[in-house]
Amino acid sequence: MDTQNPNVPSHAHTRVAGKKHPNRRHPHSGLVHDNTRHTTRFTVIGNHLAQHPELSLLAIGLSVHIQSLPAGSRIDIKSLAARFPEGTTRIAAALRELEAHGYLRRTRERVPDGRIITRTTSCNQPGHSSTDAPRPAPRKRTRQPGGTPLPAVPRPACPAPALLHQATDLLSRLRRDDPRLLLSTSDTAHLAPGVAAWLERDVSPAAVRRALTTDLPPEPLHRPAALLAHRLTAQLPPPPPFGARQAPPPPTRHPLQTCDGCDRAFRAPEPGRCRDCRSAAALSAQSPSRTGLTGTPEVIKAVSGVARSRGENRSGPS
Repeated sequence: MDTQNPNVPSHAHTRVAGKKHPNRRHPHSGLVHDNTRHTTRFTVIGNHLAQHPELSLLAIGLSVHIQSLPAGSRIDIKSLAARFPEGTTRIAAALRELEAHGYLRRTRERVPDGRIITRTTSCNQPGHSSTDAPRPAPRKRTRQPGGTPLPAVPRPACPAPALLHQATDLLSRLRRDDPRLLLSTSDTAHLAPGVAAWLERDVSPAAVRRALTTDLPPEPLHRPAALLAHRLTAQLPPPPPFGARQAPPPPTRHPLQTCDGCDRAFRAPEPGRCRDCRSAAALSAQSPSRTGLTGTPEVIKAVSGVARSRGENRSGPS
């Protein structure tokens, strides 16, 4: 009984922890990793995404694919549906999942050419990006009245005050034709030279008013002065023709005729008696008591000619 057993350990062994158990290094069942360190073409994915408890498998896989793409890649629904066998409905639902959990942000932006596009931002760790911090609200830009200048209008060659006053009165009365054409003082002062240019070109005020108020658009006019300025410029009539002043027609030169009473030559459109013979015939037709002349027309004509010459001599200078 006093013989010592050499196989008995001198002290009790310490219990090995479960994770450090030798058999745990090479499990006989379950997942086995065969990892190789990546040096190129790899993407770091957090376990918060790969093992997300609420995201669907399609959403997780789609987020991994999106995070592996370079900046500027197209990840709209149609592009993703063309890349993967899943349809547009399932891909759209997965994108909504990622957007709800913060892995995607989609905002609408206006590009310099005026188009509105959807900008998609991928977040590899939601809640830890500087862009997630609350931004100050942008100040609302208030549009100053008259900030955009009105289009240029034609200018009259001679801006007479009376012409500009007539143009101003015409513009101030346009609101009677259409209440939307109520103009401010500055707009009226800007448009008055354009109306004066029309009036200077022999266009009546009624014609100018019709040109400015006919065929107006049915929708509300946000800036009626700009519309009137465009019409004054686009529909400006040409100046009136500057023709040479026509000289009066020359007097008609009748042919020479021979008097039937005295054989005297005179100019007349048709043959007949000269002026003296016609006067003598008119005197002979009157009563002798009124004229005091008697005899044949030839005698009366001679006496009348002598009397006429004497009267001319008396009326001449002394």
